[in-house]
Amino acid sequence: MIESSAVEVDAESNVQTARRRGPKMDREVYTSKRGVASAGEPASQGLVSPDRTLYAEDLTVGDVWTTEMRQVTADDVQEFANLTGDHTGLHGDQGSESPYGKPIAHGLLGLSILAGLGTNHPKASTLAFVSVEDWRFVAPVFLGDRVQARNEIVEIEPHGRRAVKVRWLRQLVNEAGSVVQEGYFVTLVASNARGRKKPR
Repeated sequence: MIESSAVEVDAESNVQTARRRGPKMDREVYTSKRGVASAGEPASQGLVSPDRTLYAEDLTVGDVWTTEMRQVTADDVQEFANLTGDHTGLHGDQGSESPYGKPIAHGLLGLSILAGLGTNHPKASTLAFVSVEDWRFVAPVFLGDRVQARNEIVEIEPHGRRAVKVRWLRQLVNEAGSVVQEGYFVTLVASNARGRKKPR
């Protein structure tokens, strides 16, 4: 079953919002005005070059991008533990004694990988990262898993004269096609007019 969404526009506030239908987790094909991609093929390789910077005018509610796959390694987990100081046993040797039966990656490492993968899918003219909302850690990420990010625009609203506030549904998806993390990012994206403005 493919989840579908419709777009509603509030005439007074000029806010575009996606009205979602169908089960959130049942995704076999990702669709966008930029083309159609399978779960393993980035949608951003369709009609729009991934190297092109997208501005507010280029974005529409319902647009979807998927990224390349990235393997989560034991070195990634160790480096993240050293960086953050989180050496909880279930991420290392004690992982085999945990309910998962083997070591798992830090949840926040998965979130960080998702953020990094999505940087160029799309390559938006981002001015600021505003918030993370309703984030859920749905399932563990095991060492050796391959994951990719899926990014969908669910709301766009004006923010001043030269930017918009964009709400993205962001999901971390494993090689089996299962969503392991999901939630919303809110960012500010510049308009093309702002991008063309020359410094005084």
